[in-house]
Amino acid sequence: MPSFKISIALLYFLGLLSLLTTKISSQPLSNHCPNTTTYSTTLNTTFHSNLNLLLSNFSTNATTPNNGFYNTTAGRSPNAVYGLFLCRGDVATDKCHTCVRDASQEILQLCANRTEATVWYDECLLRYSHRNIFSSMDTSIAFILINTQNVTEPVRFRQVLGNTMDELVTRAVSAGGSGKKFAGTVSNYSSFQKLYGLVQCTPDLSSDVCNTCLRDAIARLPSCCDIKLGARVLFPSCNIRYEFYPFFNLTASTPPASAPVPAPVLPLSPPAPPVSTSKGNGGLSTAEIIAIVVPIIVAVLLFSIGFWCIVMKKKKYNTIKEESGAADDITTVQSLSYDFATVEAATNNFSPANKIGEGGFGTVYKGTLPSGQEIAVKRLSTTSQQGAEEFKNEVLVVAKLQHRNLVRLLGFCLEGEEKILIYEFVPNKSLDYFLFDLVKQVLLDWSKRYKIIGGIARGILYLHEDSRLRIIHRDLKASNVLLDEDMNAKISDFGMAKIFGVDQTQGNTSRIVGTYGYMSPEYAMHGQFSVKSDVYSFGVLILEIITGKKNSNFYELDGAGDLLSYAWKHWRDGTPMELMDPTLADSHSRNEVMRCIHIGLLCVQEDVDARPSMASVVTMLNSYSITLQLPQHPPVFGHSRADSSIPKGLESDQSTSKSDQPTSKSVEWSVNEASITELHPR
Repeated sequence: MPSFKISIALLYFLGLLSLLTTKISSQPLSNHCPNTTTYSTTLNTTFHSNLNLLLSNFSTNATTPNNGFYNTTAGRSPNAVYGLFLCRGDVATDKCHTCVRDASQEILQLCANRTEATVWYDECLLRYSHRNIFSSMDTSIAFILINTQNVTEPVRFRQVLGNTMDELVTRAVSAGGSGKKFAGTVSNYSSFQKLYGLVQCTPDLSSDVCNTCLRDAIARLPSCCDIKLGARVLFPSCNIRYEFYPFFNLTASTPPASAPVPAPVLPLSPPAPPVSTSKGNGGLSTAEIIAIVVPIIVAVLLFSIGFWCIVMKKKKYNTIKEESGAADDITTVQSLSYDFATVEAATNNFSPANKIGEGGFGTVYKGTLPSGQEIAVKRLSTTSQQGAEEFKNEVLVVAKLQHRNLVRLLGFCLEGEEKILIYEFVPNKSLDYFLFDLVKQVLLDWSKRYKIIGGIARGILYLHEDSRLRIIHRDLKASNVLLDEDMNAKISDFGMAKIFGVDQTQGNTSRIVGTYGYMSPEYAMHGQFSVKSDVYSFGVLILEIITGKKNSNFYELDGAGDLLSYAWKHWRDGTPMELMDPTLADSHSRNEVMRCIHIGLLCVQEDVDARPSMASVVTMLNSYSITLQLPQHPPVFGHSRADSSIPKGLESDQSTSKSDQPTSKSVEWSVNEASITELHPR
């Protein structure tokens, strides 16, 4: 019990330390970019101009006292932009301004070319739309963040949390039409624990609507976050949060306690003379010296404890133990579980007529749930040696991801030997279905290809820098990029993804997974991987999209060793436009094609440090004012290796399993393109 008390105390000091820190994190909690209509920045549209005006207006108005809320409209219909920002009710004006300024810049990158977007930070929310969003409740999208540890007294916890949330909602909605509609409180949980809670609505909502919004958020807690040590639910119109440490400014959030008025005291005797104290050489008394030194010592101790807690908390939240049991990990996503009978019925008993694809780990079927929702069902092969591990990894990774350029995981099924992943159904199949087919590739004009390149870049950037975990995909290729009904790119297949800690930048492995032809040389040869490994794969993908040719079998064409060497030859000779797919002759933008070729060659440089980050790539794709570095010759890596390791007549990106010993060599092939599942580096 004493150690538990110490842990609670440390959590308290950690929260206190975070409140004393003035620097706002520029890391968004989440963002939402709905699949609505888009606008073009290249044409300098009226909507784009109005949006820039609106965001500039936000940054200005966040510096004035306005209860941390501001909404306005820029332009006139049909190009009007409606927007608002909301700062957390306890946040000071300077912090509010910093958060809104960062959000105004970040939202254009996270939701590029979207006519509707929302981004959440810890200290503010920013929203804009082409439709009127004022004074109306929006709970259509919810983001939920949880502390995965559980409380020890579930019954008492539910009672205290329920009472706390009821009190907070009552106080928030009673603020009236001009109030903040915000409340925070501290509840006694035990003799040494306190529960901290906070709720907030956008002030433009009526009290009744605010009450409905907050109650809806609270209703989500039992299914997602029951008995968790901390959780928050984020709606566009309201949010709630609770923790066992102070995560907000208590003074600004809780009602002031009414202090008793002291009764007048009549002196019964003359006042006693002041107590004399000895003075030091500096003129300070011993009491004054103690009063100065003791708080400094206490402050240093608190800072040291808080720093230690930050380090330990970061390790707790950002370390995934790959060797832990699958059953323990999957409990964190139990709400996503489907029973096998439901999946079987949705796919018509896994009918061959519903089969839409096959990969290295199993078959994909189209299905329809009883609600009418279409789904993609990935049924892992029971004979795959890596099936259980890849299944567990994909569930744990994808369940935490929310981005418009990533395929959304709807659920999973784990019964007996059945391991099934359930995704949103993406109707236009994969990029390679169009790109490498001489008939279908004409459907991908340059505007579609350029949009696909940008979407892939933003999706990978989210994985590398903007998601709650830093994730290396390790198998980025055309067949793992799906296309929705609007031909927006959605990255899929996270069975080989590698989770990094927030501060981790690279890693080594003796088990190489990925697809030959897309793997960076340092990864394929030595097992060294980093975010720059994905950058390399992205560079290969850009060149494939521009040329309409596949890197893995390009050695059969034009006498070139591979696509990268072919692209470099034309770049060096001053004829880069000859790389372009001939079907793009009438639809391309020369500047965009040239810039994409340039970026592609920068991404596939042999020197890892010379490759740009995905953040730089996204910036380079969206801005022509940035001067690009000159690329170097890409690595000549793979032709002879491919010839020596791939059986004759089969593509180099099919699924293989290989070790250094000839006696242990085995090959596992599938009908369609798949990935290397195991390969030990030299």
